Amino acid sequence: MDDTYKTISERAEGTYSQLRSKFLAFAAPVQTVDEAMSFVGEVQKKYYDARHCCYAYMIGPERKVFRANDNGEPSGTAGKPILGQINSNELTNIVIAVVRYFGGIKLGTSGLIQAYKAAAAEVIAAANIVQKTVDLSICISFDYLLLNDVMRIVKEEHPTVLKQDFDNTCTMHLVQRAAEMPRLRSKLEGLREVSIE
Repeated sequence: MDDTYKTISERAEGTYSQLRSKFLAFAAPVQTVDEAMSFVGEVQKKYYDARHCCYAYMIGPERKVFRANDNGEPSGTAGKPILGQINSNELTNIVIAVVRYFGGIKLGTSGLIQAYKAAAAEVIAAANIVQKTVDLSICISFDYLLLNDVMRIVKEEHPTVLKQDFDNTCTMHLVQRAAEMPRLRSKLEGLREVSIE
């Protein structure tokens, strides 16, 4: 099971010029469509005097949530080439917005496609690409008498402990890589009277 994906660690910027038209590209790591659209809104507000602010985003480790927007450019000449660069670099949880300042010379359809593609490539080249794991979380509850047994499993499997509460009934919120979660669950299920959510 492949439980890793590539994204960027922080915001990045890039520029590209063609026949006096200037393309400013901005990328940001995002987790949701709302975050992506909020970033696009931020770029549009900052560069309100630009003629176009085209964008594309890809969300989720499965890379099934995506959108490309031409923002007034001829259909398929801006958003698609930006999305194409996200795809060819196999990135996700990313949004790229490209702002265009018109230089007075029309670029034509192929010129626009090339320019938006190049601007997106520039910002991706400037970004810090990182590999992340797909993580799953569980919440377990158990009697205090089982604490030593549970802690032994936690030490063996190394999940991240998000939250823990030790009382008569103990609870722990654990996060583990997707590929390793079945083994952790199986070991915990081997302890009687541990409930897993």
